[in-house]
Amino acid sequence: MIFRVPEELDGITVKQFLRKHCGVSARTLAKLKHNEKGMTVGGKQVRSIDTLNGGAEITLCFPEDNIHIEAVPMEVEVAYEDSHVIIYNKPSGMPVHPVHEYKTNTLANFAAYYMKKMGESYAFRPVSRLDKDTSGLVLCAKDRYSADQLSGNNTKLYSALCEGVVTGSGTIDKPIRIKEGHSIQRETGDGGQYAVTHYRSVKHYGENYTLLEIWLETGRTHQIRVHFSSIGHPLAGDDMYGGSKEFFPRQCLHCKQVRFVHPETRKEITVIRETDFFEEMIKM
Repeated sequence: MIFRVPEELDGITVKQFLRKHCGVSARTLAKLKHNEKGMTVGGKQVRSIDTLNGGAEITLCFPEDNIHIEAVPMEVEVAYEDSHVIIYNKPSGMPVHPVHEYKTNTLANFAAYYMKKMGESYAFRPVSRLDKDTSGLVLCAKDRYSADQLSGNNTKLYSALCEGVVTGSGTIDKPIRIKEGHSIQRETGDGGQYAVTHYRSVKHYGENYTLLEIWLETGRTHQIRVHFSSIGHPLAGDDMYGGSKEFFPRQCLHCKQVRFVHPETRKEITVIRETDFFEEMIKM
């Protein structure tokens, strides 16, 4: 990755330029300092205390990642990719990370397979995450710098099908806490973490279901599922939070849009993948 020093910053130190003007984290800077040719100007290695001339170009070379995840071929769409960012369209039923009973059928396993297939090598760095049974777009960075930049510079838009009739637009502002006696299940209530969910009603299916667009101010575990259950409209298929699985094999939640500021070009990019799963199940 190459950064050009503006003329008005002539004389700035490498550390000041990278930290204040390029957004390089202290952790990433430390790794670059200890990597041979990690920071170079004109092909020559520079130190964080060295000064830069206006108009100079500093090149960052990140150390190779240690990959310890088993590569497993699976059917997953790559919705977007460039040299710094990759977005997967994760299917329902697939965890993002390997855990306990899920060791080889996760998005991380597919990512390891895909990068090997493409002749690349980088760590699996999801900037956003989805529950195992939630489908949709997962934004990932290919290097440490991009991960730093994408964190906090992306937004997601969800489609969800909830039970009952929800009209208009609204906001659910309720703290979320771990339910007493449970390790995973959440609930709204005093002492929980601040959580805010915005929604817009898109379509009604009689008095049984409402299709919603949802966007979040916060990213708490199970936030959408917990919030809609708390107002008496659990997601269809979400039996953990009161929804019925009679007609739906899993929770009806899909991340359909990711918008992010590109870490290198600084341009805003929007990636969209709709789902027809909800309506297909209703027609059955």
